[in-house]
Amino acid sequence: MLALSLETAKTVAVIVAATFVASGALSAVLIKNIIGKVLGAGLLAVIAVGAWSQRSNVENCVDAAQVTAEQIAAGSDASPVKCTFFGIEVDVPAP
Repeated sequence: MLALSLETAKTVAVIVAATFVASGALSAVLIKNIIGKVLGAGLLAVIAVGAWSQRSNVENCVDAAQVTAEQIAAGSDASPVKCTFFGIEVDVPAP
């Protein structure tokens, strides 16, 4: 049977407690870094998807503006189309 003295048990307890505190602090730093990277990547993905969808909306709007410009040139009373990118109006050059 293994027996420990009181001083050995106190020393082991201090070492175990210090080890847990150090590993807890290290884990907190690692988790913070990982979560920061995941949130950053997620934010970039959301921006990329938003820009991609806005890009396709602008392409569709430009196509509609060209059709409307042709109709106006043919004498129609159609009003010009206004294109936006993230809510900002974009000038569409005449074809």
